[in-house]
Amino acid sequence: MDAISFVLGIKSSHLRSAHLRDLVYRGRVLRTSTINGDGSATKNGINGHANGDDVSEDEVTLQKTQERHDPKSAWVTAVYEDDAGDEQFWKRTITNQGVSEYRINDCVVTAQQYNEALEAENILIKARNFLVFQGDVEAIASQSPRDLTRLIEQISGSLEYKADYERLKEAQDEALDNQNFNLHRRRGINSELKQYEEQKREAENYSKKADERDQAIVTHILWKLYHFQRVMEESNAEIQRHQEELKEHRRSIEKYEHTLDEAKKEQTKVGKELAKTEKSIKGKEKEVEGKENGLVPVAEKIDLSQQSVAKCEKRVAEITKERDSHLASVKQSTKDLKVVEKAQAQWENERKKLAEQEGRELSDADIQQYKKLRSEVNKRTASDQAKVDNLSRQQKADEETVNSLKSKVDSAKWQSHKLENELGEIGERNASVNSQIKEITKDMSSKKKAYNEQTSERLRLSQVRTEKDEQLQEVLTKLLEAEDGRKQNEKDVRLRNTVSEVKRIFPGVKGRVSELCKPIEKRYGVAVSTVLGRNFDAVIVENERTAVDCIQYLREQRRGQATFIPLDTIQWTSSGSNLKGARGTRMAIDSISYDSSLERAVAYVCGNAVICDDLATAKHVCWDKRNDVKAVTLDGSIIHKGGNMTGGLSGKQDTRRWEDAEVENLRKLKDKLLADLSSLPEPRRGSTEEEQLQGELTGLEQRLLYAKEEAKAHERNQTSKQKELSHAQDQLEAAGPKYQEKSRELEASKQHLEELQAAVSEVQDDIFAAFCQRLGYENIRVYEAQQGSLQQEVAQKNLEFSTQKSRLQSRIKYEEQQLQETNSRIKRLQDQITQDHALIEELGAEQESTQAELDRLGAEIEQLGEQLKKQKTKHTQKYEKVNEQRREVQKRTQTVESTLRAISGLESERQLSAAGRYSLLRRCKLEDVDLPLTEESRPLDQLPIDDIVQTDPDAMDVDEDQDLSSMQPSKLADYGIEVDFEDLDDDLKDLGDDNRTEDELQNRVKVLNGELDHMAPNMRAMERVQTARGRLATTDQDYEDARKRAVKAKEAFAKVKDKRFELFNKAFSHISEQIGPIYKDLTKDPVNLPMGGSAYLDMEDSDEPYLDGIKYHAMPPLKRFRDMEHLSGGEKTMAALALLFAVHSYQPSPFFVLDEVDAALDNANVAKIANYIRDHAGPGMQFIVISLKTGLFQGSEALVGIYRDQGANTSKALTLDVNALSPPPES
Repeated sequence: MDAISFVLGIKSSHLRSAHLRDLVYRGRVLRTSTINGDGSATKNGINGHANGDDVSEDEVTLQKTQERHDPKSAWVTAVYEDDAGDEQFWKRTITNQGVSEYRINDCVVTAQQYNEALEAENILIKARNFLVFQGDVEAIASQSPRDLTRLIEQISGSLEYKADYERLKEAQDEALDNQNFNLHRRRGINSELKQYEEQKREAENYSKKADERDQAIVTHILWKLYHFQRVMEESNAEIQRHQEELKEHRRSIEKYEHTLDEAKKEQTKVGKELAKTEKSIKGKEKEVEGKENGLVPVAEKIDLSQQSVAKCEKRVAEITKERDSHLASVKQSTKDLKVVEKAQAQWENERKKLAEQEGRELSDADIQQYKKLRSEVNKRTASDQAKVDNLSRQQKADEETVNSLKSKVDSAKWQSHKLENELGEIGERNASVNSQIKEITKDMSSKKKAYNEQTSERLRLSQVRTEKDEQLQEVLTKLLEAEDGRKQNEKDVRLRNTVSEVKRIFPGVKGRVSELCKPIEKRYGVAVSTVLGRNFDAVIVENERTAVDCIQYLREQRRGQATFIPLDTIQWTSSGSNLKGARGTRMAIDSISYDSSLERAVAYVCGNAVICDDLATAKHVCWDKRNDVKAVTLDGSIIHKGGNMTGGLSGKQDTRRWEDAEVENLRKLKDKLLADLSSLPEPRRGSTEEEQLQGELTGLEQRLLYAKEEAKAHERNQTSKQKELSHAQDQLEAAGPKYQEKSRELEASKQHLEELQAAVSEVQDDIFAAFCQRLGYENIRVYEAQQGSLQQEVAQKNLEFSTQKSRLQSRIKYEEQQLQETNSRIKRLQDQITQDHALIEELGAEQESTQAELDRLGAEIEQLGEQLKKQKTKHTQKYEKVNEQRREVQKRTQTVESTLRAISGLESERQLSAAGRYSLLRRCKLEDVDLPLTEESRPLDQLPIDDIVQTDPDAMDVDEDQDLSSMQPSKLADYGIEVDFEDLDDDLKDLGDDNRTEDELQNRVKVLNGELDHMAPNMRAMERVQTARGRLATTDQDYEDARKRAVKAKEAFAKVKDKRFELFNKAFSHISEQIGPIYKDLTKDPVNLPMGGSAYLDMEDSDEPYLDGIKYHAMPPLKRFRDMEHLSGGEKTMAALALLFAVHSYQPSPFFVLDEVDAALDNANVAKIANYIRDHAGPGMQFIVISLKTGLFQGSEALVGIYRDQGANTSKALTLDVNALSPPPES
C-alpha cells in the first residue's frame, strides 16, 4: 500500500513514515544488527559480529565496502495499461535526503506535470478517488457534514474555485460598502448645502440687528460718561471745603496724643518691673517645689537603706549558723576517720596475737609427705586447679570492684538526698520571695495609680488655671484696645431694643441681619457691610404673617420703622456660577458665615454681588467681561450693574457695628473666665498626701529591687544545686547498673568456682585420706583452711576499713566546699552592709543641706511677695491714667474721622468716576465703538490701553491713617479726549432716577443682545455654500464610479459562484442518485433481505451547498432511522463503503485500491462486498483489494504477494492467476 501511495503522489503524512527519506531500505543495518521486537536494531557481538568473536581484517574490509555501496535512494514504478492497450510507466524516486524525482516513460518531469498526467487518467491525488486506506472507512462513517461537503468539493473540482469565490465575494462586499458610503455622503452634502443657504439668510438679518445694537451701546456710554464728568467736578469742590476744616481739628489732637504717649511709657515701665518680679517668684517657687520633692525620696532611701542593713545582718546570722553546721560536720567526719584508723590498727595487733596463740607446727616428715601428696594432687588436678586459681583471682578483683561500686552508689544516694533537701529549702525561700515581689508590685501599681491621679488632677487644674489666665489677659488686652469709650448711636440702641422686644413677643422673629451673619474673615468686613447696605439692620422672620404682626406692633407702639424679610415668600435668584473660582473674586454670599436655615434671606440681601480684591479686578469683571453683577471692593467701592461707581469709606460705620458685637462678646467672655477662675480650687504645691504617696512608692521600689536581687541569688543557688544534683544522679545512674551487673557476674563466678573446687576436693580427699586420718583432720581442706582463713579474714577486714575511710574522706571534702561557699556569701553580705552605712551617712548630709536651702528660698519668696503687691498697686494707677488720656483723645478724634471719611469718600468717588470714564474710553477703543468727539479732542486711538488712572504725585491717598490735613485733590488726567455730548438727549442729561435710566438703557442693549444671541448665525455661510457645492460635484462622480465597480464585482462573483455551484451540484446529484442503489446492493440478501437498506444525502443549504454541511443517512434493512453514530461497527462500514463507491462512480479512476476495508465486517457482509466488487469489475475498472478475509481471496481473479529480496536489496512480487486454477464450468 505504501508503494502504490508513494508512486501515485500521496503525501508522506498518509504513509507509514514521518519523512519520505525513511522509506529508503536500510540493508546494512539488517546485515550487521539484530532486529528487536520493537523494531529497533542492535549490533551483534562486540564488534558487530553475530557470535561475539573477533572479526578478521578481510571481513572488516568487506563490511566497510558494503557500507560504502549501501543504496542512497528508493523507487517504485507503476505500469498502467489504458483502454487502447498502451502501457505507461510512472516512476517516483526518493533519496535519503528526502528529494523526489518523477519520471513518465523514463522521462524526467516536474511534480505538477506528473500530477496532470495522473489527472488525465482520472486519478485525482487530492481527492484520492483511487484508493481507500485502512482507517478511512471508519473516518468516513463518523465524519461531520462539513467534511462530507469538502469531500464532494474535491471530487467535483469546485474546491479549486473556493479561493476565487472568497476573494471575489470580499471584493463585491467592499465595492457595495463603498457604493453605500458614497451614497450616504452625497445625501449628507445635499442636506448640508440646504442648511448653509438657510444660514446665509440668517447672517444678513443678524448684521442689521447688530448695527442697531451698536447705536444703543454708544447712547449708553455717552450717558455714563456725561454723569462721570459731572460727579468729578462736584466732588472736587466738596474736597476743597473739607480740607480747610481738617487743619484746625488736627492741631487740637496733637496736644492730647503727646500726653497719652507719656502715660503709656510709664505704664509699660511699671508693667515690665511687675512681670520681672512675678517671674522671679515663680522661679523661686518652682525651685522650692523641686527641692521639697527631692527631700521625700532622700528620707525614703535612708529608711530603705536601714531596712537593708537589718535584713543583711539577719541573713548573715542565718548563714553563720549554716557555716557552723558545716564546720561541725567536718570536725565530726574527721573525728570518725581517726576512730576508724585507730580501730584498724588495734585489730591488726589483736590478729597477730591470736595467730601466735593458735598456730600449730607439723613435722618435717609430715611436711614432706604433704608436699608430695600436694604435688600428686597438683598433677592430677593441674587444669582444674589452674582454673580455680584464675577464678579465685578474678573473684577477688570482682569483689573489690563490686565494693567500690557499692561505695559510689551509697555516696551518690546520700549526696542526692542531701541536695534534694537543700533544693526544697531554696525553692520554699524563692517562692516566699516571689510572693513578696507580687505583693510589692501590686501595692506599687495601686499607689502609682493613686499618685498619677492626684498628680494629673493637680497638673490639669494648674493647666486650666494657666489657660484661663492667658485667655483673660488676652480678652482684657482686646477690650483695652477696642475704643471702649466711644458712644453708640442713639438710633442703633433704640432699634436693638425694639428688635429684642419683638423677638420676645413673636417667636418667629430670628433677628437682625447684622446679628445673624458676619464675614468669614475680618478683611471682608467693609465689603460685606457695603453689600448689605440698607438691609444691614433688616429683620429676618419666618413667614409673612409674622412680618405683618411685627409691623402692626411697631405702628401701635410708635417704635419707628423697620424692614422685615420673610423666609417663606422672599424672592431671590441664584448667582451665576461663571465667576466662582476666578482669581481675586468671590461671590458675596460665599464671604458670609450664617446658619443654613437663613440661606434664602442671605441670598436675597446679597443678590448677585461679587467681592473683588481691588478696583482693577472689579473693572475687569464688570466692564471687560461684561458680567451683569454688582462688584464691591474690599475698601467699599462699588461698580453697579449700570456701570456707575460709588466709593468712599461709607462702610466703616457699619464695620464698627460688627466690632461692637465683638466687644460685647468679649465682655461676656471676660465675665465667664472670671467665674471659672473663682470656681477653681486654690493650687497647693505638693500636698501632704501626694508627698506621702511618693515616699511610699520610693520605699516600695527599693524593697522590690532588693527582693528581685534576693530572688536572683536564690535562682543562681538553685541552678547550682540542680547541676550538682544532676551530676550526682548521673553518677548514680551510671554506677547502679554497673554495680548490679558486676554483682551478678560475681555470683556466677562463685558458683563456677564452687563446682571446680568440688572436683578438686574429690581428688584431694582420695589422695590425702590417709594423711588426714593420721593427723586427725576431717580432710585436707580443714587443715589448709586453718592456715588460710586468717589471711581471708585479714583481707575482708582491710576492705571494710578502706571503704569506711573513703566514705568519710568524701564527706569531709564536700562539707569543706560548702563551708568555703558559705564564707564567701557572708563576706558579700558584710560588704553590702558597709555600703548601706556609707549611703545612709551621705543621704543624711544631703537632707540637712536641702532643708537649709528651703529655708533660705522661703524667706526670699516672702520678700518678693511684698514687693509684688506694691508694684501691682502702682501698675493699676498707671493703667487708669492711660485709659483716661485715651478717652480724651478718642473724644477729639471722632470729628476728624468723620471729616476724613467724607474727604476719602469724595476722593474715592472722584477717582472711581475717573476710572469709570477711562474704562469706558478704553472699552470704546478696544471694541471699536464709534464714540462722537469734539473737534479739539485727540483721537481715541492715542488712549493708552494698559495705563491706570493717572493722579498727581502730591494727591490725596485713601489710607486714613496718614495725615490728610494738607492733602489736595488729585489731578486726574483726561488724556486730551473730549467727548461730544450734543447727540445725547436732554432728558438723559437731567438729574433723575439714575438707576431707572441705567436699567432702561441696559435693557435696550440686553434685548438686542438677546435677539442676536438667539439668532446665532453662521457668518461664514456664504463661503461654505460655495465649498459645499464643489464637494457635491466631486461626491456625485465618486458615487458613479463606486456604482460601476460594484456592478462589475457582482458580475465576476456571480460567474464564479455559478461555476462552483454547477460543479458541486453535478457531483452531488450523481452521488445522491447512486448512493441509494449502491447501499441497497451492499445490504440486500436474495433470500432473507431482498429489498436491502436505504441511504440518501441531505443538503443543509440548497442555494450554496458548499458553504454548509451535507448529512449522510443510512438505514440498514429492517431497522428504523437512527443517526450514523448509533449504528454498529459493521453497519457503519457498509454505509461508508456505499458512500465511497458512490463517490468513486463520479469520474471514476481506472482502478480502485481498498486497504483492509473489511476489517470490521463479518463473513456475510464480506461476501456482499465481494459480490459487489465482482459485479462492478470490468475492463475499464480494476479493483485492487488488500484483505485478510478468505471470502475476498476466493472471489478474486488473481492474488499478488509482496516480499523483500534482501540479497537484491529490493521488493518483489508473486502473482497467482486464480481463474486458471478454478475448475472449468460444467457443461
